[in-house]
Amino acid sequence: MPLDSESRWRLVRLLKTKGEQPEPSIDDIVIRKTAETDLAQICEIYNYYVVNSVVTFDIEKTTEEFWLDKFKYLVDLELPFIVATTESGKIQGFAYLAPWRQKAAYRRTVEDTIYLRPAAIGKRLGTRLLTELIDLAKQAGVKEIVAVISDKGADPSIALHEAFGFKRQGHLGKVGFKFNRWLGTILMQRSL
Repeated sequence: MPLDSESRWRLVRLLKTKGEQPEPSIDDIVIRKTAETDLAQICEIYNYYVVNSVVTFDIEKTTEEFWLDKFKYLVDLELPFIVATTESGKIQGFAYLAPWRQKAAYRRTVEDTIYLRPAAIGKRLGTRLLTELIDLAKQAGVKEIVAVISDKGADPSIALHEAFGFKRQGHLGKVGFKFNRWLGTILMQRSL
């Protein structure tokens, strides 16, 4: 069941207060290609969600080696992997496009991924990252972007994708089990 607007913003405020200090204004954030030196911070951001939420179905923390392999894989495929960073180099969020499936006929269809530091939630950083991803997807010859979003606790992500013209294409119920409960995914898609 989707959260109402008040509950959604209560969740955003809660995530923001989980031990992080406020970050600079969104206007001070630079979006750029990911570098290998960013992977430790990317790992830290992602692992926060592994341990504290159901927006990812990973149940064990990832490693920097995992992110290095993913980084090299996406670079080899010439797919975008970007970060949002402050002038001091603190990563506030990251986003990338990865192949939707491995079979050759899917080569022009990708899945998007966006994660933000909790203190960066609600500052329209996800909007900036998704805008850049869509532009880079067009440049890469992508025709379809798919979003696979948890059906619990990810209402802001669903709203973000809807604002960019993604349409709900389906719901897979009870396909993941995390924190002693069954979770599903919502499939969304946008044509370029």
